Amino acid sequence: MKYLILFLFSFAAFACTNPGNAQPDQKIKNTEENTSLEIDVPPMVEEPTLYDSLPGAGRIEFSLEYLMGQFDPAEHPAFVSVETKYSDGDLYFLRKETYGSFKEMWKSAKADGIDLKIISATRNFYRQKSIWEAKWTGARKIENGANASQKYPDPKTRALKILEYSSMPGTSRHHWGTDIDINDLDNYTFEHGKGKEVYDWLVENAAQFGFCQPYSPKGKKRPFGYNEEKWHWSYIPVARQLTDLAKTRLNDEMIGGFQGSGVAVDIGVVEKYVLGINKECLPQ
Repeated sequence: MKYLILFLFSFAAFACTNPGNAQPDQKIKNTEENTSLEIDVPPMVEEPTLYDSLPGAGRIEFSLEYLMGQFDPAEHPAFVSVETKYSDGDLYFLRKETYGSFKEMWKSAKADGIDLKIISATRNFYRQKSIWEAKWTGARKIENGANASQKYPDPKTRALKILEYSSMPGTSRHHWGTDIDINDLDNYTFEHGKGKEVYDWLVENAAQFGFCQPYSPKGKKRPFGYNEEKWHWSYIPVARQLTDLAKTRLNDEMIGGFQGSGVAVDIGVVEKYVLGINKECLPQ
């Protein structure tokens, strides 16, 4: 009897500390966990934010690290490489949703005698940093062949000139796998001849395939942000979700890890550039 009482007492104590309905902690897996690049940016510890994707596509995990391009698209499971028939021959990566819709748009344009060619796609933080710093140091010229480091010694002025067409690393829509540049990087091309036919077709038809021009003409409707880019088109069903994430979670103090980043706060780069886009491309 003595041993039976001791056994029952021990069992009761065990049951109280390990209830049968206890569940292990449920944590969302970060899909960028094994694909992050070692980049000198401010450290962040973030649980992914979940957003609904297209109907039937399940759910997509996004984190601030993803938003800011801190991953390798060549290794990311949501990305695929672009076939050369759709590009200028360089190696590009896009999210699967973006690529699938672009191929449908390409096919429709082809039937109308319009040729669409991807000339730039996903650029992660490291790639954007190389572009930005080349312009910052003057190794890569900006408008009219100007050396920005010589022509604009004041850091804020220099950054604003580069920001006319190039994003600060960590703030580019090209990080997301949703944005592409098509055919040419010159507005003039799309205002004359065959280029105008291409642009007019995109304006009339791109929305049917989920694409929007984020950098529309600047004016009362879009007072801030990059200059107009007729070549830049964004896959909105996914990009809107990331724009919303930027609006709610990204701030200027997070922008860093590259030359010239110190003026990001003074400029207000998140509000004026990340969110300074065509209203038709913003979350509804």
